[in-house]
Amino acid sequence: MRRGLAVAIATALVAGSVIIGSGVATAAPLPARCAEPTGREFQRAAAEDTGLDSGRLAAALDFAASRNRLNIQVFRHNCLVGEGPLNAETGGVPWNVWSVTKSVVSLIAGIAWDRGKLDIDAPLDRYLPPGVGDSAHRAITVENLLQETSGLRVGAATEGITGIVPIDPFSAVQALGVPFDDPPGSAFQYSQRNVDLLSYVVELAVGEPLQQFAQRELFGPIGIQDSDYYWARDRSGHAYGYAHLFIPPDDLARLGMLVAEHGKWNGRSIVSADYLKRATTESDTNHCYGYLFWTGPGCAENPEFLPADSYSMSGFGLQHVFIVPSLDLMVMWTGFFGVHTTKGPSGLLQYWNEPPHEFFRRLLAAFSDNPIPDPGPYVEAPPSVDIRGYFDPDITLAVFGVGPDSYPGCTLTSCLNLPLRAPFSDAPPGCLLLACVGPDPRTPGIR
Repeated sequence: MRRGLAVAIATALVAGSVIIGSGVATAAPLPARCAEPTGREFQRAAAEDTGLDSGRLAAALDFAASRNRLNIQVFRHNCLVGEGPLNAETGGVPWNVWSVTKSVVSLIAGIAWDRGKLDIDAPLDRYLPPGVGDSAHRAITVENLLQETSGLRVGAATEGITGIVPIDPFSAVQALGVPFDDPPGSAFQYSQRNVDLLSYVVELAVGEPLQQFAQRELFGPIGIQDSDYYWARDRSGHAYGYAHLFIPPDDLARLGMLVAEHGKWNGRSIVSADYLKRATTESDTNHCYGYLFWTGPGCAENPEFLPADSYSMSGFGLQHVFIVPSLDLMVMWTGFFGVHTTKGPSGLLQYWNEPPHEFFRRLLAAFSDNPIPDPGPYVEAPPSVDIRGYFDPDITLAVFGVGPDSYPGCTLTSCLNLPLRAPFSDAPPGCLLLACVGPDPRTPGIR
C-alpha cells in the first residue's frame, strides 16, 4: 500500500452511541472537524462518526468506480471518510484535470488580488506590454476574463486543440487577435483563450512566471511539492490557463479542501474568504458561473437536487471537485468519462450529468439526516448538442499566422520576436495528454 496508516481522530465518538446523564439518553455529538494535514496523509474518520452509513457510502463509491472514476475521495467535516477501490494505485499519479485548471488559475488570481498585485476591476491595458493588443482588447477587464465575459468569439474545441497537439506559439497573444462577438462584460461565452490570457496577465501583474508564484503562494503552503505535478506551457514558455495541469488526485483534494475551508490551511489564510465568496457567487451574465467556478445545482455537472450553496471545479472527461457547504461535504474524483447512455456518441457529449446524478443519489442516501428526497434515476432528454458550436476554423488558422483571427506577426515560427520552443518539447518523460506515468525520475508524481 502506498498510503501510510491513517491518522487516528482522538475526538471521534461512535455515532448513535448513548450518553446517560440524569436519567436522560441523548445522542453523542459528531466528532470535531479534522484538521488540514501537515504531512501527506489526510485525517480520517469512520463513516458513522460523521453521520453516514458505511454500507451505503461503499455502494456509492462502487458505483463511481463503475463509471470510470479512477480516484474518488469523500470528505465530511474535513475528514476523509470514503475512497475508491483504486485510490492506492492512482492517488499519486498526475492526471490532466483539464478545465479544473481554470479554477486553479482563479485561486492564483485571488492570491495576487489579496496581495495587492492584481486589480480585478482594471483593464488589461494596465498590465499588457506597450503595443501588445489594440485598444479594444486592452479595454477588457481582469474580471471579464474571470467571468468569461470578454466578448471574444469562441470555438471551445478549436481553441483547445492546438494546446493538446501542442503547437501554440503564444496562446495569450493569440487571444488578442480574436474578434469580438459581444461588448466586454455583456454576455457569457465559455472560452479557453480567455483563461490563457488571464494567466499571462497574472504573470505580468505579479512580475514572475505563473507557476513560480503558484508554487510559493498556493501549492507549497498546502503541501503540494513542485515535483508532484506538471503544468503545460505553450511554446513561448507561458502556462496554459484553460487546462493541462497534471496533478495527482491526492493533491487536487488538497486544493478542494482549501476552498471548502474558506481559503485557510491550518489557521493560515492562503486565499481570502472575501475572494472565494466572489469566485463562487454567480455573475450577472450567468447564474451558473462565478470566477471560473461553476455555481449552484444544475450547473455544469452539479446535480440539480443538491443544495443551493453547492459549487464545483469541473473539467473535461468528468474531473471534479464538488463542494456542498451546507452538508459540510467535499467530493473529489478523476477518471475518464464513464457515461452510460442509450443515445450513442451524441449521448457521450450531452449526458455528463449521469454519473454525478446517480452517485450523489447514493451518497445522500447514506446520510443519517439526509434532508433531500430521492430525485429518482437519471432521465436522458432528447439529444440537443450541436458540436458545430465548438469549432471555428479561423481560430485554428490563426495559430499558423493565417486568416482574420491571426495576431500580426505571430506565427508558428515567431511571436512578438520571442524564441519559441519546438512543438512537443515541454512535457517531461511519461506525461502525455491524460496522465504522467513511468519510472523516469524526471516524471512528476507522489512517490
